Amino acid sequence: MTPLVTMIAVALLAALTLGVVLALRLEHPWLQPWALLRAVVQLGILSLILNGVISNRWWVAIFLTVMVAAATWVIFRRLRVAPRYLPALAGTVIGASAVPLVVVFATGAVDFSPRYLLALGGIVIGNTMTVCTLTGRSLGSLFLSQRDEMEAWLSLGATPRRSALRAVRSAASTALIPSTDQTRTTGIVTLPGAFVGAVFAGASPIQAAQFQIVVLAAILAAGALSAASFSGIFGAPEVLPLDERPLGESRSRSYSGASKSAEKSQIGS
Repeated sequence: MTPLVTMIAVALLAALTLGVVLALRLEHPWLQPWALLRAVVQLGILSLILNGVISNRWWVAIFLTVMVAAATWVIFRRLRVAPRYLPALAGTVIGASAVPLVVVFATGAVDFSPRYLLALGGIVIGNTMTVCTLTGRSLGSLFLSQRDEMEAWLSLGATPRRSALRAVRSAASTALIPSTDQTRTTGIVTLPGAFVGAVFAGASPIQAAQFQIVVLAAILAAGALSAASFSGIFGAPEVLPLDERPLGESRSRSYSGASKSAEKSQIGS
């Protein structure tokens, strides 16, 4: 496949995507073509860089650091949280990604080489970013839709974290659905990229399947850790939202005010 043929196929698919999105009058119709254009540029740059990076552990470490920073920034921008949460978000990405990677390489399931560290690290970090974003988006909506229930718990003396427990569990469960479904349907509905890439690289189907299983297990572990850490950060909101707003936003009615109002209503009845 020549670069020209690749670009023609990509351009046609981008035009198809844009046409459908415009026809449906979806929000931000240029978002998908722009994302594809960015992917083309970024992968092109990545391909050039990797020639000198993939065999050096120090360069791989630097590259993974850049990935972590980019993932943190995407979560921050997507959820529009306050800047003070940036260190916590970065810690979530690092911790949730590092634990499964340590398990994989410490057990010897995958050789600890720069090539595999970069490949597996990039996959796990990307999944961590997705789970955090999905958890945050769901959590913001659920805090708003379940505000009355949370106020009822607070009026009974529950802690903020206990009052938000149902919303947190629902948000985390929703965020884990994509990676869970991908794992459940592997080999039936989908042929994951790691498996296909390993086969194309010359590995036997059995070796490729072993690598893919390790990748899927790492993704699920990272997703669960991401949801847990993210819920720990935002799972006990200091305020009850009165409308849609970023997580951690303080321009809402406080818990103490909610509790007092609930107590007054009980006294009046």
